[in-house]
Parts: sequence; C-alpha cells; structure tokens
Amino acid sequence: MGKNKLARWAEIKKFGNVIEPDNELIKTTNHPLRGKWNSGYFCNNNPLVLELGCGKGEYTVALARKYPEKNFIGIDIKGARLWRGARTAIENSLCNVLFIRARIEFINSLFAEDETDEIWLTFPDPHEKRRSEPRRLTGPSFLNRYRCLLKNNGIINLKTDNNLLYEYTLRTVMSNNLDILCNLPDIHSAPHLNYINADLYIRTFYEEAFIREGKKIHFLSFRLSKDKIISDAIPI
Repeated sequence: MGKNKLARWAEIKKFGNVIEPDNELIKTTNHPLRGKWNSGYFCNNNPLVLELGCGKGEYTVALARKYPEKNFIGIDIKGARLWRGARTAIENSLCNVLFIRARIEFINSLFAEDETDEIWLTFPDPHEKRRSEPRRLTGPSFLNRYRCLLKNNGIINLKTDNNLLYEYTLRTVMSNNLDILCNLPDIHSAPHLNYINADLYIRTFYEEAFIREGKKIHFLSFRLSKDKIISDAIPI
C-alpha cells in the first residue's frame, strides 16, 4: 500500500466531516444518526441530498457550494478517495457537507424512511456482466431500497458514460412507468436550459477523462413513488 494512501487514511480519521461506521455492525444494526442526520449533524432542517458511490466527492462538494440551503452527504467505501472531497470541503469552510465511508448495500441502516429528498449516482460501476445485474445501483433491488429512504416522489439522478447502464436504467424506468424529469443521451451535444441541467456541467476527474476519450455522457432523472414497487425491466 502506498505511503500517500496510508497518510490519507490517517488524516481522514481526524476530519470532522467524515464518519466511518463499522460495516459489519450496520449489516444488522441501524446507525445512531439514522433519521437524525439533519438535527444531529447539520443542526437544521434543510433538504438532504445523497451522492452514492461519490468517489473523490467532487460532485458532492460542487453541489454543496452551489446550494448552501441544502445538506449533502457523499457515500463511498474507498477512504483514500473520500479524503479529497472531505479536505476540499474543510478548506472551503463548507458546513453543509458530510462524507460517510460505507457500502451502499447498507444504506437503509444509515437513513430512515422519508429522510432524504434526492439521490445522485455519478458514474457508478455499470456491472456489465449479466450475472452482476443485481449489483447495479439503478436496478430494482437498489431502487426499492431508495424508495424507503426517499420522500414520496423523491428524485434519482443518473450520470454515466456507460451506454449499457444508461439503456438498462431507461428500460427499468419506462417499464415501471416512473415519472421521467429529464432524459439526455448526450448532455454535451447541445446547451440545455432546464434548471436541473445546470448541475450537469459539474465535471469529475473521471468525466473529464471520458470526454477526452470521445465518450458520450448520458443523464437520466426520474421520480420514485412510495406506493410503486420496482420490478425488473421488460426485455427488448
């Protein structure tokens, strides 16, 4: 393991904007701040937005800077990546940002029903092999978990360079008759004026690399209804 990674792991434990729950414990036990993130950490009642698989936290930090009236939590299992976002938030005195080092599959042990307003999925692992479909963060298994912690008609935003994941998600959304807010097969092909699309011009390290490679960046935003259980997409 590199010295830089070890140093970042040591430093991140001193950051006040990073929480590292025991992943074995939250498999079966709710986190003490579950249902209390706004009151217990942010000390306000602002809308709560999550970025799942946030990597270096670039999107989480950029959104927090842009929307000081909202609270943002970035979640990733890689501590060395979270270090960058957490440090940037501290350097910029952003009090509406928190990072949690945890696995996404334990998200319902971290957040209570109706606790969050919106979720961002920025360039998640597409899990392209057929047998790994259940691990996709936009598959029915995860969407039904999000339904619990989101308020009714809460928003899911997917930004990806992967055509398979984009089409799979779009099929799932359409098969379940979910309310699509925005569907852009190539967000950089033309200017867009919708208010939500202004957030799309935030670029992460990985997105810059994908654009240099000539890849299209896809975006899909949709709502999840509390009373609608999500099922698998109808095969084409």
